[in-house]
Amino acid sequence: MANLINLEKATVGYGTRTLLDGVSLGVADGDAIGVVGRNGDGKTTLLKVLTGTQAPDSGRATHTSGLSVGYLRQSDDFTPSETVRDVIVGGRPDHIWAAEPDTRAVVEHLLAGVHLDAAAAALSGGERRRVALAEVLLGGHDVLVLDEPTNHLDVEVIGWLAGHLSARPARALVVVSHDRWFLDAVCTSTWEVHDGVIDAYEGGYAAFVLARAERMRTAAGTEARRRNLMRKELAWLRRGPPARTSKPKFRIQAANELIANEPPPRDSLMLQRFATSRLGKDVFDLHRVTLTVGDPPRTLLDRIDWSIGPGARIGLVGVNGTGKTSVLRLLAGEMSPTSGRVKRGVTLRIGYLSQALAELDGSARVLDAVENRRRVTELAEGREVTADTLLKDFGFTGDKLTTRLSELSGGERRRLQFLRLLLDEPNVLLLDEPTNDLDIETLTVIEDYLDGWPGTLIVVTHDRYFLERVSDVTYALTGGGRCELLPGGIEQYLAGRAAAAPPEPARAEAKSAESSAARDRRTGKEMARIENQLAKLDDRIAALHESMADAAADHVRAGELNAELGELLSRKQSLEEDWLTLAEDAG
Repeated sequence: MANLINLEKATVGYGTRTLLDGVSLGVADGDAIGVVGRNGDGKTTLLKVLTGTQAPDSGRATHTSGLSVGYLRQSDDFTPSETVRDVIVGGRPDHIWAAEPDTRAVVEHLLAGVHLDAAAAALSGGERRRVALAEVLLGGHDVLVLDEPTNHLDVEVIGWLAGHLSARPARALVVVSHDRWFLDAVCTSTWEVHDGVIDAYEGGYAAFVLARAERMRTAAGTEARRRNLMRKELAWLRRGPPARTSKPKFRIQAANELIANEPPPRDSLMLQRFATSRLGKDVFDLHRVTLTVGDPPRTLLDRIDWSIGPGARIGLVGVNGTGKTSVLRLLAGEMSPTSGRVKRGVTLRIGYLSQALAELDGSARVLDAVENRRRVTELAEGREVTADTLLKDFGFTGDKLTTRLSELSGGERRRLQFLRLLLDEPNVLLLDEPTNDLDIETLTVIEDYLDGWPGTLIVVTHDRYFLERVSDVTYALTGGGRCELLPGGIEQYLAGRAAAAPPEPARAEAKSAESSAARDRRTGKEMARIENQLAKLDDRIAALHESMADAAADHVRAGELNAELGELLSRKQSLEEDWLTLAEDAG
């Protein structure tokens, strides 16, 4: 199968670093590729080279003739004269674009509350980001290349976007994202960017974790700390909470052996006992609390009674504007209730991670900003963690230790904020969108520390994977001043949202058509993936036949090769049967 985009020995440097070192790869018809890697390792640079936005220093990038590539950058460049309508639907009036089901779905889900005749450049950062995403989705492109498309989207819209990308007729998709649930939902293969090279894995994020763990298990000299983190995440992916619907559908024997005896990520009983010893029995008690904000006033909480005890680990969800950040500020004491009473335990030491980065002094250096805080902190199991260890785990080594905070990237400053919070030894953590600007490896480090952190945790995040991973119970702000417990977690929240807004007949018809298209799209992707595997198998079988001819006089070696050939032929037969089944379903 011919590639739509090819990189041939592409090399790109930045300063003294080589981000891509002689990389050769391709994007083929039917590909849905997730790109992962640490901040600064070259993910965005790779997208620029793939889209032709940046030429490699050496090597080349080529597109098939007439290929249209839609590229969602991390920043937008709207002109002051452009309205939202101009950007997304070419200035067409409502009655024209609304007759197109796909266009209507994109506008309704991404741009709810945004006036189409507003100047695009004058919108907030989150609104501009959603306008840019809508523009790319509606552009009719052959290939979509998306850099962090889930930024500024809530859980519900991320779920819609995953379904939309599976259903739309683009020939290929390449996406950089730190949202692991999203990667698992839309991607059929994964590229890991690191040390100037790109490792390719079949499958979405869960498959990538298992396959990489197997590589790490067999690689010599693998760092024990890194291996332990990976083993814990493997166990989580295999076990998962009841609400998780995206689990690995395959077996890699060595990886399974690696996690066979791995305990649950947290000892909840031990954490609660330790938290009670630090906090006592009282943390937060809200009695008949009403919270009203804005002009005209909006009621975020309406006579709410809510008791939050020691060791509680709560995920808080809700659509944008329902007041999640305001609730955290209320608990932190930065806001007062309009009526009612908030009682806080006398031993509380609250660590509040806000969405703002301005609270860090830009003139300070990284090492001073950490060591001036505290040199040692203690986790629940009694293990002491030094500032040096935290700095290393959070990626601050070498020259980064003496870098001024003003020179750090957004993701690096976010990492430093969280590190400093841990060193303060809070017994209550309030986290507002903690995953913003962070790469997946940093998120796994944070999750690991939270597994051993003793205290009460309340987290607001659009990152479904992170929320399910670190919290034990979910509450939702559902509008009208209500705050509701969701025993079924995110799945219950999304089901409730869907039931609360039944589609109109025309929308129901469009949704049904979209669901059918989504099935066809998924089937096409799976067939393309199987065809790719069959092509690789044919190459291996041909090479094996040549090896058998060479080893005709060596009966032992010939027997080994014959056994290997049998396994390959059996695998090929199984794949061909899978392909035929899919072809019948598609027909």
